[in-house]
Amino acid sequence: IEIWKFSAERLHGEDKIILLVVAESSGSSPGRQGFKMIVASDEICGSIGGGVMEVALVELAKGKIKKAESKSGSEIIEQIHQKNSPNSSGMICSGKQTVIVFELNSRHLKDIQKIIQTLKNHQSCRLQISNFEFQILEQLSKNGTQSEDFNFQRTGENEFVYEETIGFKNKLFIIGGGHCALALSELMSKMDFRISLFDDRSELNTLEKNKFVHEKRIIDSYENIGDFVESGANHYVVVMTLGYKFDEIVIRKLFGKNFKYFGVLGSKAKMKVLMKALENEGFDKDRLDKIHTPVGLPINSRTPEEIAVSIAAEIIAVKNSSA
Repeated sequence: IEIWKFSAERLHGEDKIILLVVAESSGSSPGRQGFKMIVASDEICGSIGGGVMEVALVELAKGKIKKAESKSGSEIIEQIHQKNSPNSSGMICSGKQTVIVFELNSRHLKDIQKIIQTLKNHQSCRLQISNFEFQILEQLSKNGTQSEDFNFQRTGENEFVYEETIGFKNKLFIIGGGHCALALSELMSKMDFRISLFDDRSELNTLEKNKFVHEKRIIDSYENIGDFVESGANHYVVVMTLGYKFDEIVIRKLFGKNFKYFGVLGSKAKMKVLMKALENEGFDKDRLDKIHTPVGLPINSRTPEEIAVSIAAEIIAVKNSSA
C-alpha cells in the first residue's frame, strides 16, 4: 500500500511521477512479476529488484519527468541479465525481465485512491495497464472468485496489456488459536496472505492477543469447520488445534476439499498413527500423503516462534514451487 499512498500524495501536489512495473520475469531475474516502484524527481518508493538495472531505469524515469511534455503514456523495456547480451541490464545473474515504464498524472488519482481503499478493506481489485491506460477493471469481494493473478500480453510490436489482481493473492486458514498460531499469524501477516483464524474456545488468551489476522472466528464445534474453509488454488490450511482428536475431526471435514497446502501440527509418532487409521478406514492414501505432517520444514524447531518459521518456510516453498 505504501507505493500507492506515495503516488497519491505526489499526484495531489500535481507532481509528475513514473510507475515501473515488472510485467514478466524468468530465470534468476531479481525483479519478479508484479514488483513495483514509483519514481519522483527527488525520491523513489518501492523496488523492481535492485542493482544496476534498477539504477538505470530510475535514471530513465527521472529523464522522462524532466521532459516538458505532459502527455501520459508508457513503454516496455526488456532487460537481459547476461554480460555482452543485447539489452543487457549490466547484471550477470542470468534471466530476464520486462519492465513497464508508465507516466502517472492527476487523472489517475481516482483509480489510485480506489486501490488504497481496497487494500485498507482487505479486499482485491483488478488493475489494467496498457500503452495509454491505467485503470481499475473490477472490484473483487473478500470471498469472490479471483481471475489469474497476473496476465501480460503483447498485442503489437510496441503494444501490450498488463493485468494484475491487487490485494491478497493467497488465503491462509489457521485452525486452532494457541501459541503456535499466534506466532505463525504474526510472521505470515508480513506476507501476501489474507489470514483467517478459527477456534472453539472463546476465552483463549492467545486469541485475544492475536491482532495479526484479518478474520477471527469462534465456532461452536470443529465439526462445522467445512462451512468456513473453502477449496481454492491459492488456499493454504494449517491445523494446530488443542489435540489429536480435534485434529482428526478437522482432517475428516476438510479432506475432500482442494488446497494448495494442507498441514497438520503434531508429533511424528501421533500423526503416523492418525494417518494410518484414516487409511485403514478407507481414506485415499494418495490424498493422505499430500498432507504435510508433521507440519513445517525439519529444522529441529522447538519454541512457538521456531515452529512458526518452519511452517512459514514450508508454505513459501510450496507457494513458489511453480514460480
